[in-house]
Amino acid sequence: MISIHFPSDPLGVLVYIIGLVILWVVASVPVYFSGKVVKGGRANFGDAMGATLGGVVVYYIVFFIVAIALGSVIGPSANAIGLVLGFLAWLAVFRGSFHTSWLGAVGIAMLAWIILLVIDFILVALFGNVKFPDFFPF
Repeated sequence: MISIHFPSDPLGVLVYIIGLVILWVVASVPVYFSGKVVKGGRANFGDAMGATLGGVVVYYIVFFIVAIALGSVIGPSANAIGLVLGFLAWLAVFRGSFHTSWLGAVGIAMLAWIILLVIDFILVALFGNVKFPDFFPF
């Protein structure tokens, strides 16, 4: 069973919100660099931040709507359909944010994951396997 823990005091909520904003900025860095590569230098950090936030929001909205709407009709396979449609919606946000084609959006997403993996390897090499405190609401 997954338990969700949200802070209950104002300071905890403030720290939680600041942490989410920092996480959003950090997650936007690989998207920014991949957008620069795919768009030939014509991407800015605002595009990356909009794509990162908008992509997550649209993905979860599409996933949950599909999973709830189709779940009672076709069962657990609705989750798989929701994942695919959610990913396509995420790519649509990347496509719109960076004014690129579908192939360009896929390229930005794939290159962002590769950049994130390289950054992860570098951080693990510098700091080792660090156990961060449970921050996410999952």
